[in-house]
Amino acid sequence: MKAVILAVSLLLPLSFSVASAQLTKVTVGYSAIAAGQFPAWMAQEAGIFRKNGLDVQLVYFRGGTPAMMALLSRETPISQLGGPAIVSASLRGADTVLIAGGLVLTEWWLMTRPDIKTAEQLKGGSVAISIFGGLADFLTRIALKRLGLTPVKDVAMIQMSGVPEQRSALEAGKVQGAMLPRPDNFVALKKGFYNLMSVRLPYQSTGVATTRTFIRENPDIVRRYIKSQIEAVHRIKTDREAAIRVLAKYLALQDKEILERTYDGISSDEEIPPKQYPNPEGIKNILEPLAQTDPKAKAAKPEDFVDVRFIKELDESGFIDELYKGRKR
Repeated sequence: MKAVILAVSLLLPLSFSVASAQLTKVTVGYSAIAAGQFPAWMAQEAGIFRKNGLDVQLVYFRGGTPAMMALLSRETPISQLGGPAIVSASLRGADTVLIAGGLVLTEWWLMTRPDIKTAEQLKGGSVAISIFGGLADFLTRIALKRLGLTPVKDVAMIQMSGVPEQRSALEAGKVQGAMLPRPDNFVALKKGFYNLMSVRLPYQSTGVATTRTFIRENPDIVRRYIKSQIEAVHRIKTDREAAIRVLAKYLALQDKEILERTYDGISSDEEIPPKQYPNPEGIKNILEPLAQTDPKAKAAKPEDFVDVRFIKELDESGFIDELYKGRKR
């Protein structure tokens, strides 16, 4: 018996090292501490990446610009990025491409100080965004226009590095408003701030991006990443308790009510679809304002910015339908 135990103990380290050697290391970036990053967080925490042969290191960048720079430099050859950043980079000649839709319908709230409850009261004030050209910038412009205000002229738009910083600026009184996603909008509401305008529309929000060069050189890594994305989305939709624990960890949030409210919205098929195709209408909504000043955007089509071959493979093989077989909606 002692001989058997000794043999097993000697073989275990070898077996673990062999298993580790079979994993492919990939550094993956994400550009915000927001619920749109949920699939990547779940894939990491549930061991789904490792199950598919990937040793993923998730790296947080404060905003879309540094995340895009890291993607283009191949420091993070795959990244979770907002649709506007992917589209804008592609229009400027980068070979960035969206390979999974992630969050394809978005809802952000323009939160203002408690004393600002009308567009007229906001006029002359300032709103925090992340960066010009980013998701918060696009949605803020939509909200202001719906309120009858002219962005920049009537309301200043102040760049901050990320969503937590935007909310902090609002709470500190440095700005009069901030465009916030879940759960930051819920947190701000609970603290007494006012929802001046909700923007909910088909919009290619946070998705999975890479470059066409990386796809050409590493198709198997991309294929395994997309399979992990699909399985992570399935786990989100079918394991509420585990999903809420993951949100609590990455959002550094313990408020059960806000966590559940965030989960209930983000886990819907409307927002994060099981089959994870990018949303053509959502990309059109990104291109429309760009087309007013950029001829390339005016001539562009949604399919110019996506590569769905890997999702299509899984879809046509029946893999995704089998995952959801018997699921109660």
